[in-house]
Amino acid sequence: MTTITVRLPKQLRHDLEKLSQQEHRSVSDIVRDSLRRHVAVQQFRALRRKVLPFAEAQGLVTDEDVFKALS
Repeated sequence: MTTITVRLPKQLRHDLEKLSQQEHRSVSDIVRDSLRRHVAVQQFRALRRKVLPFAEAQGLVTDEDVFKALS
């Protein structure tokens, strides 16, 4: 594992420490999970942007359209 330094506003650091105590998890664990989720969402959005024109060409515009096509 590697280390990264991030500057946080005092209030955010305070909120992280409070959450850490409430969840009995380290601040590092909470930050890692948050970053992991953020990266996953950004990757999903990028993939969606690439696929969207192909899906629309097939008439798949909404999530419901996709579910119907897969059923």
